[in-house]
Amino acid sequence: MHKYAASFDSATGMLRALSRHLRGRDFPALGQFPAAAEPVVSRVLGAANRLPRRLSERAYALSGWSEASAPAKLASLRADELAEWVVGHYPRRRYPVVFVGSASGALVHLAAALGAPWLPQTLLVPVRQRGGHPDAPKDCLRRVRPAGEAMLAANPDLILHHMHDANQDRLMISGMSYFRIKWRRLPEAYRRFLDECLDGTLVVSDCELSWPTTRIGERYVFQHGALGGLSPQEYRLGSPEIARYLASHGSPYRSWDAPEPDGESPEAEWGFEPELMDDLRDAAGRVDNEVALLRFADPEALTPAVADLYRSWYESRGLPGDRLLVESFVLLEPWWTLRTGSVPYWMVFNSESSRKGLLSYLDGGEPYDEIRMALFSHGVESPGIAPIDAWQDVLARGRKIGVFAGVDPRAFPRDFAVFARMHRDLSRVRTTYPMPLALPLSQVEEALGAREDVSWTTG
Repeated sequence: MHKYAASFDSATGMLRALSRHLRGRDFPALGQFPAAAEPVVSRVLGAANRLPRRLSERAYALSGWSEASAPAKLASLRADELAEWVVGHYPRRRYPVVFVGSASGALVHLAAALGAPWLPQTLLVPVRQRGGHPDAPKDCLRRVRPAGEAMLAANPDLILHHMHDANQDRLMISGMSYFRIKWRRLPEAYRRFLDECLDGTLVVSDCELSWPTTRIGERYVFQHGALGGLSPQEYRLGSPEIARYLASHGSPYRSWDAPEPDGESPEAEWGFEPELMDDLRDAAGRVDNEVALLRFADPEALTPAVADLYRSWYESRGLPGDRLLVESFVLLEPWWTLRTGSVPYWMVFNSESSRKGLLSYLDGGEPYDEIRMALFSHGVESPGIAPIDAWQDVLARGRKIGVFAGVDPRAFPRDFAVFARMHRDLSRVRTTYPMPLALPLSQVEEALGAREDVSWTTG
């Protein structure tokens, strides 16, 4: 891992999953350990599941804190080095398609089908902080603001989104702040990679999701809350459910003391910063490549389109297309998805809104014989989360098989062993199929161009 980038983040997890797939490798234990170590890792994390609640939460928070940087070191971060680290994940060869932009698990599966790399616009840089309370966002901002300003002064091509979410990231932000950085100019490493490796179409992944923010500086915004579970208004105004949640964690607060928003910005984790667009068009045009724009309202909005694409692709190859693999946040496995002939359905999180989206997808198409599901655990029973029995009801939709992949229902949402056991369970699925040749871009253009829930345009 890079010394500044978080390994537990969506962008880095998706980057590792896709790059390993392009190297012909699967993704055991989220790519952090070799497959041979998986049984040991699984046992250690399983033991963590059995710890008393406070101890298991503490262990989870410490695992993230160990990756955070001291505030004083942020001025030494260099965006070009981070970009070099990103492109270093991929084999150096010619690709007919390269994706750049917003993260989405569905996008990872689309890129895997095309045999294409994806270069993220956004990365998470966790920063240590002492003394701040997760339910006092305004105070946490005050404590780390100088570090953010120093980092921006040294990196004029970056925009900083300080994201603070005591609902979904409660355990992690007890000792750190989430700095999400977005490139507003194309870094030289990305430009060189496109010059050397792109031979066809540059696809810009444009997630249109925005969120209320408070402007701290010209390239610095603060975002309270995030997608999944609660609305921006609930974060701002509070509710009886939020008050009960805070009380259950022994907090002295009953609502969040956050800076008042004064505008909207691209959502910190998922939204595309449009200032990068001119540089992308310029980079593609330098070697006569085409540019395509893939737009979707939020990261999960791309999921049904990719699932339908996979199902029709399997059926055109004579495969049943009757296996559904439901993934969650950073739990995804492009290599085993294709080897098991599974249709990928990626959810942004474990919330009720994602569960309703999955039910809507199942209601709108032919039923599946087999449904497997991996659920991300974030350590707390936060407002908006769907309980485990509701997820079990979804599994009952499988006509022959409906099972969790690596999930311990008794431990959810403190099921930390799922990070190792998901891969183990998928590797045991029978029957498997040969890895297919890459899907031609023309089939993707035809399939996505005909849909109303996403937008695919060229030129």
